[in-house]
Amino acid sequence: MKKKISNLKIGLDEELEEKLKLKDPNFSDYRVLKKSLDARGNKTPEFVYTLDLYSRGAKAPKIKFNLEKSKLPKNMEKPIIVGSGPAGLFAALRLVERGISCILLEQGTQTKERLKDIAQYWRKGHLNPDNNVCHGEGGAGLFSDGKLITRIKSPHIEYVMNQLVRFGAPEEIEYLSNPHVGSDKIRRVIPIMRDYLEANGCTIHFNTKMEKLITANGNITGVITAKGKQFNSNHVVLACGHSATDLFHTLKEQDVYMETKPFAIGLRVEHPQDVINQIQYKKHYNHPKLSAANYKLTYNNTDKSVGVYSFCMCPGGFVLTSSTEAGTVVSNGMSNYRRNSPYANSAIVVTFDPPDINDVFSGLKYRSKIEKQAYKLVTNEGGNRELPAQYLTDFIINKKSGQLDKSSSLSGTVGTNLNPLFPDKIQTELKNAFEKFNSNMKGFIHEKAQVFGVESRTSCPIRITRDKDSLESLSHSGLYPCGEGAGYAGGITSAACDGINVAEKIYELTK
Repeated sequence: MKKKISNLKIGLDEELEEKLKLKDPNFSDYRVLKKSLDARGNKTPEFVYTLDLYSRGAKAPKIKFNLEKSKLPKNMEKPIIVGSGPAGLFAALRLVERGISCILLEQGTQTKERLKDIAQYWRKGHLNPDNNVCHGEGGAGLFSDGKLITRIKSPHIEYVMNQLVRFGAPEEIEYLSNPHVGSDKIRRVIPIMRDYLEANGCTIHFNTKMEKLITANGNITGVITAKGKQFNSNHVVLACGHSATDLFHTLKEQDVYMETKPFAIGLRVEHPQDVINQIQYKKHYNHPKLSAANYKLTYNNTDKSVGVYSFCMCPGGFVLTSSTEAGTVVSNGMSNYRRNSPYANSAIVVTFDPPDINDVFSGLKYRSKIEKQAYKLVTNEGGNRELPAQYLTDFIINKKSGQLDKSSSLSGTVGTNLNPLFPDKIQTELKNAFEKFNSNMKGFIHEKAQVFGVESRTSCPIRITRDKDSLESLSHSGLYPCGEGAGYAGGITSAACDGINVAEKIYELTK
């Protein structure tokens, strides 16, 4: 017998199973459907559960996704997937789960080798443009906290979480309101997923960068790699990620339809984690049941139709430098599963339209310009791999920071003034937002808080537009723009769901 219980509140000094016994003294099992923490206002924080309660010896059944299978028709070549980030990996997974073999091309390396290149960049400033924090197996999400929080509504979210657990992610991601794998754990999940793909019909080619499409009369017939190798297929899933700048230009040269879209630019802010804990948990901030506190903040200037928001919030995390091009600086953040760093960081970004709507690459040009300016701030202070940083209080008053306190940055920092990176209107909106955030979270503007430049890869400033029904490119039949790089996702979960959407469209063609 199963009974659903909603809005079950468990205090910090209470135990879930004791509360369940009050609901049903003879319960035999339960499955948590959702768990969240309510720490609003001045009340004592409490956990809120939605769950299924089983009695009379019944057990919670294992969740399984039994998908109907198909196979490639004789006249249909294996689909090609470009990119092994969340969109590409889940497109491949869904295809093989449907019984459809496929080919996956990745310009970077497997996770283990990728880690070596990234370590060289963080420690010494040696950048591999094909294998870095944004490129390589797992995509940018592999080094961006393993957060699975998403604002989208998709029937595939449950599947994504279930499959990640299947390959080694913590079971709790299936029910937590803010699911989190952690950068350390997701690096173990992805290679297991890769082994499964290869054992079930997906051929993966690493160090294989797509150079251009092969087309005939507006139809896709395959791709050519940077080393001149040709792969033939009438179905190409383009899941290249938001940093594939060279490829975007090549696609434009091949008349692939794309358009500008709004994107975001800003800073990454870091506080001592204890500061955020005290703001959020008040006098309970040291309670052993409370993990590192997070936050989600927004500010909208309705008069100017400008939005500022927090993104990729990393409690107990680290600030990263994550450039993909030499002579640039990009900031990002991550945290491991235990979230036990003494720092908390988050992107604070302003959404705005590209500078020139008639130039599809104007957003990319602006992104590159500001990243180069950020790098110049570093070299002007004698650095070469560090992040340019400033006390938040100094940023607000447009004052250069000198020697900074220690931060979580794995590449170090140099004190500077980040204000000149941004036009006056963006500076103003960031400062207005910080003041608003401080009114919502008393103490957010803290003397030890630091900001880092520049947060510029939260989204892609172009969209490779596709048909709403077939999900194919408006200009090229058989090309499926997918994920963050195509402008249809923003994070691990939404990108994974989009990969599944595209895979399902290809599967329908095989029936």
